[in-house]
Amino acid sequence: MTKLIKQLNEADKIKRAYEAPEKVVVPSNGLTIFLAGSIEMGKAEDWQTRITKDLIEKFSNIYIVNPRRKDWDSSWEQKIDNPQFNEQVTWELSNIENSTIVMYYFDKKTQSPITLAELGFAAGKFPEKAVVICPEGYFRKGNVDIICDRYGIDQVETLDELPDLLKKKFKKLKETI
Repeated sequence: MTKLIKQLNEADKIKRAYEAPEKVVVPSNGLTIFLAGSIEMGKAEDWQTRITKDLIEKFSNIYIVNPRRKDWDSSWEQKIDNPQFNEQVTWELSNIENSTIVMYYFDKKTQSPITLAELGFAAGKFPEKAVVICPEGYFRKGNVDIICDRYGIDQVETLDELPDLLKKKFKKLKETI
């Protein structure tokens, strides 16, 4: 019986993490975290896998939305009329808008121009649900710091600090919901 319960718990964990372009289905009491941030293949670490596992273990009611796409093809033309590219960008924007929290991670080994654009989008539209991880050494850290300061966006320097920041963020969100 214990083995069956463990298997069910493991299956539940798998259902709590979604990757592009999967349809995200979350119960009404669930909180979603969109993992915006550095994905530059060959430069950025696969931080999404590590943080997904860590957050699912620490929080029972969160659901992770990860834009890192297993079948991404770098030869896809990045134009609005390319169906695969359009699907990816549309999926990301919809899930950024619909997530409870949007986490932006800037890997210091990357430039991450799309992440910078998405942070600007959040700062103008919903800064209260943004969380930023920007380590010392990121090439535009000063810009990120000023945006976060100006728009009241919560920020830390390392991925290891994220769970504590999220606990504070969840507490704030429950007070306003």
